[in-house]
Amino acid sequence: MLRLVSLKLGRLYRYVKLAVLGSLAAALVLNTHSLLASLQRNELSERRFLQLNKCPACWGTSWCRKFLNGQLRLESWGRLRLFDFFNVKNVYFARYGEPREGSRRVVLKRLGSSQELADIDTKICRRATGRGRCDLLQALHATEFANLNGDVRLLTPDAVEGWSDLVHCPSQRLLDRLVRRYAETKDSGSFLLRNLKDSERMQLLITLAFNPEPLVLQSFPSDEGWPFAKYLGACGRMVAVNYVGEELWSYFNAPWEKRVDLAWQLMEIAEQLTNNDFEFALYLLDVSFDNFAVGPRDGKVIIVDAENVLVADKRLIRQNKPENWDVWYESKFDDCDKEACLSFSKEILCARVTVDHNYYAICQNLLSRHATWRGTSGGLLHDPPAEIAKDGRLEALLDECANPKKRYGRFQAAKELREYLAQLSSNVR
Repeated sequence: MLRLVSLKLGRLYRYVKLAVLGSLAAALVLNTHSLLASLQRNELSERRFLQLNKCPACWGTSWCRKFLNGQLRLESWGRLRLFDFFNVKNVYFARYGEPREGSRRVVLKRLGSSQELADIDTKICRRATGRGRCDLLQALHATEFANLNGDVRLLTPDAVEGWSDLVHCPSQRLLDRLVRRYAETKDSGSFLLRNLKDSERMQLLITLAFNPEPLVLQSFPSDEGWPFAKYLGACGRMVAVNYVGEELWSYFNAPWEKRVDLAWQLMEIAEQLTNNDFEFALYLLDVSFDNFAVGPRDGKVIIVDAENVLVADKRLIRQNKPENWDVWYESKFDDCDKEACLSFSKEILCARVTVDHNYYAICQNLLSRHATWRGTSGGLLHDPPAEIAKDGRLEALLDECANPKKRYGRFQAAKELREYLAQLSSNVR
């Protein structure tokens, strides 16, 4: 009986599979003309595709000339709208050409799914009119994004606190940095909000509220040694960033020496974001294998998804001295059965000077045996060579970093793990 049921289910699965393939084939045949047309035309030069009509409820316009002049073209299957169903995150690969520099690969992001972008319009309409649909551009001028007008000198914490992870607990020093380094204006360099045009100011605020990733990349740029992808520019609701390389996930089964080097770099990133000369602590609230990429030439690990980054100003914490501000904070291990789990309190991250969150996030979700991703487990440092496994030090450090057994154990384990991985890789940069 069981065998009969399994046979029937197997046949049903094959029939469904054939039906799906047949439907796709039929769709390809019926839409051959439109498919060929989409391959021939350059949608990246079309205002509608870029959603330029949404501005200033958009990410910016600094790269519009390059887009509209046809300097960017989608790669291969990215030109076929038929496959947008599978591209939930709205991330595209494209070629960008400069007459003197030649062509290079870039990554284009809409900074949200189609539904999330539609929700932005709905939220703006509801804030302005109480209804879900409206004249977006007209409604925009009745929201808080327009209230901070040209008479306002500074972008202050009380105006934007809690809008997104980036400004969950903003300091004036952080906000001045965001405005001064805002790349979607020709007159960047000033921290005065009133020096921005009305449209630029609204674009900045909308980006800050709905997806602050571009502002993270601009304020903590790769050119200054921060481990983020390089921000290039925006047009409408399309942002261009530098292509880094394959996702970290593709190195899961790389040779041991390579994985050790990548693990060491990840721990160095955790240290840099936690302790730096600028006294800004950048806490990664979303850590998974697809949020990092590796340069094919230099082998450098870079963060390619910076939407969920909380920035705490250590100077402000020392100045205000909230309760227990100088007590070291240990993140609690989260033994969940899902991928990329993290347990944290944003309020505590904002109120302590010494926090182990980044070490915890990297160790638990990427390096240790607790890391799970796409049906696999064991973390990036799975299956070490026999002599290292026998020694047991690596496993002990990883376990203590992910799930410490003694007070402040993660701080010490993270330090020793960085040193041990550097020793193993023999590739200290």
